[in-house]
Amino acid sequence: MTFPSFFAAVPTIVMRDRLAEFLGAAAGGLIEYGYADAVKLAGHSCPTVAGSYLLSSRALQALYPDEIPLRGELRVDFRDAQESAVTGVVAAVVGLLTGAAGIGGFKGLAGRFSRRELLSFGAELPGEIRFTRQDNGQSLCASLHLGQVPADSRLAPLLQALLAGKGDAEQAALFAELWQDRVRRILIEHFSDPGLVRLS
Repeated sequence: MTFPSFFAAVPTIVMRDRLAEFLGAAAGGLIEYGYADAVKLAGHSCPTVAGSYLLSSRALQALYPDEIPLRGELRVDFRDAQESAVTGVVAAVVGLLTGAAGIGGFKGLAGRFSRRELLSFGAELPGEIRFTRQDNGQSLCASLHLGQVPADSRLAPLLQALLAGKGDAEQAALFAELWQDRVRRILIEHFSDPGLVRLS
C-alpha cells in the first residue's frame, strides 16, 4: 500500500492502553498511531479525517501535558448527533485513538477495562467535542475550524466535473493532487496552528 509521502511526516500519537498491556498485546501497553492508521480506518484521506486526527492529538496533549495519554480511559461526548454531517467519521477516528466506544464497545473483564458507553452524542456542549479523563475528571472541549486552511479554487469545479462523469484522467489526477495537498497543509503546515483547533 502506497500513501502520499507526507503521511510519514505527520507527528504520531503514542497512547498507553492498559488492556493491551494486560493481555500482552503491546509491551508496556504502548501503542503508536500515525495518520495512516486513521486513513486505513476511514478508507480515505480528507480534511475531515485529517482534522479529526489533529484535533485528537491536540486534545490529548492538553489533557496529558506531562504523561502518556491513557487509551480506553477517556470519555468523549459529541455535541451533534452521530448521523449529522461528518460527525460519525470524526467519531470513528477519535474512537480509534482514544479507545472510547459506544454500546457496542468492549464490555471489560471483571469490571475492568470497559470501553463501552464512553462515546456519546447529542450532548449540550460549548464546543464540538468534550474529552474527559476518567481518572481525575479533567475535561476540555475542542472545536475544529478547517476554514483556516482553504481549498484550492480549482477543486470544486474539478469535483463537479468528475462526479458528473465529464472529467478526464488528467483532471482526475489534478483533483487528487489538490485534494491531498489541502490535507498536507492541515497536517504539516498547520499542525500547531491555534486557530485550527480551539480548546476550552
